[in-house]
Amino acid sequence: MQSEVQFAGFGGQGIMLSGKILAQAAMEEGFEVVWIPSYGPEMRGGTAYCTVVIGDQPIGSPIIRNPQHLVAMNRPSLEKFAPMVRPGGIIFINSSIISISSQRSDVDEFTVPVIDIAKSIGNVKAANIVALGAFVARSGILNMASVEASVKFEFAKKEKFIPLNLKALAEGAKAAQK
Repeated sequence: MQSEVQFAGFGGQGIMLSGKILAQAAMEEGFEVVWIPSYGPEMRGGTAYCTVVIGDQPIGSPIIRNPQHLVAMNRPSLEKFAPMVRPGGIIFINSSIISISSQRSDVDEFTVPVIDIAKSIGNVKAANIVALGAFVARSGILNMASVEASVKFEFAKKEKFIPLNLKALAEGAKAAQK
C-alpha cells in the first residue's frame, strides 16, 4: 500500500506544517514516509506545496506526478493540481476562499470552510490544522490519535498552542463527516 498526499496553498497558510504533521503521524504508526516540501518564490505568496508519501514498504521514488489525494487551500492550487490527482482519490477544497469545484467526477471531492471554522475557534492561523483533521477523517489514511500525538509533538515547545490545534483538528474531523 502506498498513498500520496499533496498539500497546496499560498505561502504562509501552513502547508508545509500540515504535511510535516501527517508525515510524523505516519512514522509513529510504523509506515515508511517521505515528505518533500517545495520552497522558492512560492514562499512569497505564490503556490506553495508539499507531498507526503506513505507506504508499508520502502518508497522507491519520492517524486510523484499523480498523487492519490490533494488538499487545496486556495484556488490557484486547485486549478494547478486537481487535474493530476489519480481517479478514485480525494480532493479536499477549502471552501472559505475557493468557490469552484475541480470538475472531476472520478474523485471523492469534498469542501470544508476551514478559515471560517478556524476563526470560530479563535485563530485563523489554525485553518491548516482544520484542513488536516478534515482530510484525515475523510480519507482514513491514518488513525486520528496518531495525528493528535503528532500535533502535540510539533507544538511541544509552544505548549500554549496545543489545545487550539487539537480543537482545530477535532473541528475539521467533525466538518468532514457532514
